[in-house]
Amino acid sequence: MKLLILDAGHCLSLALAREACRRSDTELVIEAGTALSAKRVAAVSPDAVIIPPLAHPLNMVPAEVTAHADAVDACLDACKAHQTTLVWCVSDQLYEEGFEVPIDEHLVPAPRDESLRRLVRTGDRIRAEYAQHLIVRLGPLFALEGSHAWLNEVIDSLVIGENVSAAEDVIFCPTSTDAVALALVGMLQQLGCGVQAWGAYHLAGTEPVSAFTFTSMVRTQLGTRLEGRGEEVALGEVQAQKHHHDAKLRRVLNCRRVLETFGVHQKPWRLEVGRMLDAWCMMRDDDHTRAAEGRPR
Repeated sequence: MKLLILDAGHCLSLALAREACRRSDTELVIEAGTALSAKRVAAVSPDAVIIPPLAHPLNMVPAEVTAHADAVDACLDACKAHQTTLVWCVSDQLYEEGFEVPIDEHLVPAPRDESLRRLVRTGDRIRAEYAQHLIVRLGPLFALEGSHAWLNEVIDSLVIGENVSAAEDVIFCPTSTDAVALALVGMLQQLGCGVQAWGAYHLAGTEPVSAFTFTSMVRTQLGTRLEGRGEEVALGEVQAQKHHHDAKLRRVLNCRRVLETFGVHQKPWRLEVGRMLDAWCMMRDDDHTRAAEGRPR
C-alpha cells in the first residue's frame, strides 16, 4: 500500500512515517505542504492521500483556516480525478460548543465560528461528491516532535522553569499521534482488502480530562522521572485557566464505530504519555552523552 502524506512537518505526518518504517506492507511519499494537483497524484499513484488536521483551528487566524479548507477542496478534486482514497483528519474543535454526552459520528458539526463553518462546508462537499473518503475527527493530538505536537511544548516549557497555562473547564480526550497513525494504516489496509466502510469516524484517547489535569499529570510524571535519574530540575508550574463561566465544555468523541467497523481500540492517553516521556528521557541521555563527548547534537 502506498500512501501520499501532506504537510511533512506535522506531528501526525511524522508518526505515519515512523509507522510505515516499522512495516513491510506500507510505502510513504510525503509532500512538504498541503497543495496537491491531479498531475501529482497521477505521478505518485498512491492508494490514498492523507491530510493531517489543523490541531487548533479555533485559535488560528481565519485566513489560515480558509487556506486549509481550499487546499482540501483541491485535494478532493485531485483524488476524484484518479479514484484515489481521500483521508482528511479534522480537530474535535469543530464541535465548538461541545455536548453533554459523547458525540457520535452522525452528528455533523455546526459551529458558530465562520472559519470553522468553512471547514464544515468542505466536509459536506466531500460527503456529497465522493464516496471513497474517510473523515476522521480526532481529539487533541500530542507527540514529541512536529508541528501541533503539544506535548513537546509543554515539556520544553516546564524544564526551563516556565509556567504553563491550561484550561480547566474544557473536557476532551487527548490523542496520541502514534495511536492515530497505527489506526489509519490499519483502516486503510482493510479498505484495500475490500471492506466497504467509507465515511466519518471518531478517534481519540480514553478517559475524558481537562487540559489542566492533562498538563499537571505530565508535570508530575516528568518530575518523577527526572528525580529518579538524579536530576534536580525546578519545573515550571501549571496554571489553571477558565474560559467558560457557566459550566464545563465537553468535547468527548464516541469512538464506538471505528471499533465495530475496523476493530480499532482507543489507547489510554496516560500510557501513551508515559511511553513518550520514557522516550524523551532516552533522547535527553543521548544529548548529554554527545555534549560530554564534544559531539554535535
